[in-house]
Amino acid sequence: MRAILQRVDRASVRVDGQVVGEIGKGLMILVCAMQGDTETQADKLAAKIAKLRIFKDDADKMNLSVKDVGGAALIVSQFTLAADLRGNRPGFSYAASPDEGKRLYDHFTTRIAAEGIATANGIFGADMDVDLVNQGPVTIWMDTDTL
Repeated sequence: MRAILQRVDRASVRVDGQVVGEIGKGLMILVCAMQGDTETQADKLAAKIAKLRIFKDDADKMNLSVKDVGGAALIVSQFTLAADLRGNRPGFSYAASPDEGKRLYDHFTTRIAAEGIATANGIFGADMDVDLVNQGPVTIWMDTDTL
């Protein structure tokens, strides 16, 4: 699985002009299930994200996790993270099928919540508008193949 994490002061996602998910301080997580991904990879990614120390402590060092700061996670499906860029028009054949992608997205969201992190979501497969204030800025790319 792949994910882009952004440390945010706030984030929201709209579908058809209506807010469907929003958080205050925490993580904006764009996530993509790749072909061949499993629940084990979703579990591994969720556990790593929950422990990742990218929030500042009292000494102004990135030393705290989203759980440590009482933050939340806004989780949005993002199949374009599977882009094959060999040509000028991206291909997305490396992404999991829509049914498998949704299943793993839902599983990942459940695992983040099980880590004790409040979650909000976009709508899988919908055309979404995402609004966020990236704090830092801190943006981190993750892939379970490299964890």
